[in-house]
Amino acid sequence: MKNISVLGSTGSIGRAALDVIGSFPDRLRVAALAAGRSLDKLAAQVERHAPSLVSIEREEDVGSLRSRLPAGFSGRIVAGPAGLEEAASLPEADVVLAGLVGAVGLRSAHAALKAGKRLALANKEALVVAGDLMVRTARASGAEILPVDSEHSAVHQAIRSGRPEEVHRIVLTGSGGPLRQRDLATFSKVTVEEALAHPTWKMGPKISIDSATMMNKGLEVIEAHFLFGVAPSKIDVVLHPQSVIHSFVEFVDGSLVAQIARNDMRFPILYALSHPDRLPNPFGRLDLVEIGHLEFQEVDPKRYPALDVARAALESGGGMPAVVNAANEVAVEAFLEGKISFPDIVAVVSETAAAYGRVPAPATVEEAESIDREARQAASRILRTLARAS
Repeated sequence: MKNISVLGSTGSIGRAALDVIGSFPDRLRVAALAAGRSLDKLAAQVERHAPSLVSIEREEDVGSLRSRLPAGFSGRIVAGPAGLEEAASLPEADVVLAGLVGAVGLRSAHAALKAGKRLALANKEALVVAGDLMVRTARASGAEILPVDSEHSAVHQAIRSGRPEEVHRIVLTGSGGPLRQRDLATFSKVTVEEALAHPTWKMGPKISIDSATMMNKGLEVIEAHFLFGVAPSKIDVVLHPQSVIHSFVEFVDGSLVAQIARNDMRFPILYALSHPDRLPNPFGRLDLVEIGHLEFQEVDPKRYPALDVARAALESGGGMPAVVNAANEVAVEAFLEGKISFPDIVAVVSETAAAYGRVPAPATVEEAESIDREARQAASRILRTLARAS
């Protein structure tokens, strides 16, 4: 029996993880749940899964959550950043599913690695913001990082076909999002609803916008570098609109090994929770005949400039990936609130990155958070300049 702490339990990744755990009651058990302010959803999850620890965002919500729980609930309720870290490092937890969105997930992911846990990582920003630190921490404690992103899960599975030194390159696939065929001349008129309308995946708003700009692929290139120790020049991206081949690994002999599955996040979650075993899949199977054909296209840098911005940050090294990630989070939030246009998202990120010189790699979580905080402030200043200009 594996005990699982689920961080971000009321979000899309967290709900999918609980679906997976609930499908294998004899193999998987919920040890802790952590969520933000969705108290009704969290209370329903607590009632079903009976964790020993529950973490919420605000101390003032503890009483309100407790009033929603069954009278027989005997677990503890904690709150705030300290509570989240406690859920991530709970002694009885074997695996920590990190499903929080954004840089807010860094501290808890680091706490899980420091405690020697298996980290089932859906929060790509943790590696983007502090990849060197996270990898060093895992090595020191004996912790393990298992990716939950479908692309990196695919790479993890494909690499098992050979030895690390036999890998020639990694090829990440991306759908191209909802704007793949839209006239570039109309991008300034893209609405929030249009940018959120992902053709193949159902995701939260921030991730959906990142898919539309393809900043998500840029962040995934950075993440792949730290996860697999592959040079940036050996990580490529291709468009694959059907989203059933989740990534390739090309070996030195020219062989391409791909992982193919339905576009359902429960698949990579199940893999991360059960590895090295494979559990019988209760979530349906892929019918290749029904799909009929598979397409692959080059990434147009004019349509998706965010990918080059992220690559440049990785090649600059140090804390520059953290700068780009922070600026992107600020810009995406502004777009979702209707404050800037769709092309302005990448413009804000580019201008923020250009304002920095060399940024040393963070040696501690506090240093990573400082870089993140300062980059957010810089991006916010650029946003105000844009607002005045318009």
